[in-house]
Amino acid sequence: MTDKLTVSVLGTGIMGAAMARNLLRAGHTVRAWNRTRAKAEPLAADGAHVTDSPAEAVQGADVVLTMLYDGAAALGVLREAAPALRPGTAWVQSSTTGVESTSDMAAFAREHGLVFYDAPVLGTREPAEAGQLTVLAAGPVSGREKVTPVFDAIGARTMWIGEDASAGSATRLKLVANSWVIAATSAAGEVLALAKALGVDPQSFFDLVAGGPLDMGYLRAKAALVLDDRLTPPQFAVTTAIKDARLIVEAGERSGVLLDVAAASAERLERAAAQGHADEDMAAAYFASFGEKPSD
Repeated sequence: MTDKLTVSVLGTGIMGAAMARNLLRAGHTVRAWNRTRAKAEPLAADGAHVTDSPAEAVQGADVVLTMLYDGAAALGVLREAAPALRPGTAWVQSSTTGVESTSDMAAFAREHGLVFYDAPVLGTREPAEAGQLTVLAAGPVSGREKVTPVFDAIGARTMWIGEDASAGSATRLKLVANSWVIAATSAAGEVLALAKALGVDPQSFFDLVAGGPLDMGYLRAKAALVLDDRLTPPQFAVTTAIKDARLIVEAGERSGVLLDVAAASAERLERAAAQGHADEDMAAAYFASFGEKPSD
């Protein structure tokens, strides 16, 4: 498809703003909205039309892209936009939500004649800014020619999971992937905390596992954020990680599975937030191992 699209981006936080900029770079028209307009305003300098309401943002849109806090927020904003939504518009829902929320959003889409795509993304601030996200997508084959240019603009890879977006197959995979991300981040923080407590130079640990099956680029990246005091701006904020961890625990409980690591990770993240690290990168869960931020 060579025609450029008009894309409404609802939610211009860390991820949404980056996605909007990459859509603009790809030549698409972007109409942007955020509950706090000041967070969307910088996009005007990149060529986006910043609007005062969701209804104004979706006017004339070929594709509506939601990148909001959770499913309830995404559905609430679409309800606000409902009077201006055109039947046949594609709704690309990229927020990380629960499976039940995805079903509710799919029902709303059917009621309003929208073509719904369950399309969460894997990646944090840097890959989002570089247009290197992985899009996990589920939705009807008929209509994919409209959303594919959007996925190509925001991501390096699109992984199609299925055709029935209401089943939440893409969201289910995203929750599984995020369970690994959160567990790995918690483990990285505990490794650093234990090394500090035992007087071990963290570099000795990295040298020990270097190049072997226990080595991991993600471990080194998250550890570096703590060791180099680069927790802001966050790649993936503590507050967002808490929400995702709770969604993962809930999904497990609904399926009869106890996810002890995810539950403990949620508690660690909540302690870090209570210590003042809520808006820092999720690697700040490291501080939950201490009563307060440890001295150097």
